[in-house]
Amino acid sequence: MSGQTDVRMDGSAEVRTDRQATPGSGGHRRERRPTQETFDSYYGLPVLNEPPWTEHDIAGYLFLGGLAGASSTLAAAAELTGRPRLARAAKVGALCALGGSLYALIHDLGRPERFVNMLRVFKVTSPMSVGTWLLTAYGPQAGCAAATDLAGRFPRLGRAATVGAALTGPAVATYTAALICDTAVPAWHEGFREMPFLFAGSAAAAAGGLGMLAAPPEEAGPARRVAVLGAGAECVAAIRMERRLGPLAEPLKRSRLLRAGEALVLAGALAGLAAGRRSRIASMAAGAALLAGSACTRFGIFRAGMESANDPKYTVQPQRRRQRELS
Repeated sequence: MSGQTDVRMDGSAEVRTDRQATPGSGGHRRERRPTQETFDSYYGLPVLNEPPWTEHDIAGYLFLGGLAGASSTLAAAAELTGRPRLARAAKVGALCALGGSLYALIHDLGRPERFVNMLRVFKVTSPMSVGTWLLTAYGPQAGCAAATDLAGRFPRLGRAATVGAALTGPAVATYTAALICDTAVPAWHEGFREMPFLFAGSAAAAAGGLGMLAAPPEEAGPARRVAVLGAGAECVAAIRMERRLGPLAEPLKRSRLLRAGEALVLAGALAGLAAGRRSRIASMAAGAALLAGSACTRFGIFRAGMESANDPKYTVQPQRRRQRELS
């Protein structure tokens, strides 16, 4: 016989035609289908190599650069509307933030000459090259604006430097969004549409917070308005980005830093608008909340991006989606 014979307990023989048959299968195997997609990689390693950036350097660079650029724009608005103490606070704050951001960038690069070497060429298609030249053009103007204000000399030169720093300030505040979106990190790369608006709103909220913290309430009106506009822009951009990214937004939604940043920015903006005009303490507390919230946002964006780079799912999913759209 070609089949296999089994002996039952009663001594009779039975031919089994298929030892792997299952009840109700009619002798045919059932194909098992996976219940959900899996996104494994070779040897369990990430598909991408995460950027060799340290969190405290690059996330700090993102935050301080945005604060510097937006503060210079606020300083020009304050000076042109006759608010000298707010203008001085914004100018000095912009210079200090610029110094901190340059220190963080150079510390991450490892050697100061690497920053200088990037000035040898100018590539419009490279966010890093454009950003380096932006900082080179912006830095001296921000420094001159603060120095002439503190010294009380050369007012015309100081006014020209203030306006020049204000014109380049928005680009300084937002080019870092293009910088991180130009990488292969999924959560950053796929968020290229909303990230510049999110960074602009976060920078404006931080600059408004600095003005509310350092200037008296009677002069801090522009800072309060900038803070409210920045907080609104940041929250709207974040919501739109999370909805558009779909499953890729999971690291962003899980981030406690981002949730804390949203809460602090909204609380600071509303508190400044409601009580900042009457109370210096309330104005300072609201300003501190705005600064802390903006910092949480930048660090949260950085951490979420690194998380998406380490999980193969967030690399494979967008590729499969694009393949289905093309087929």
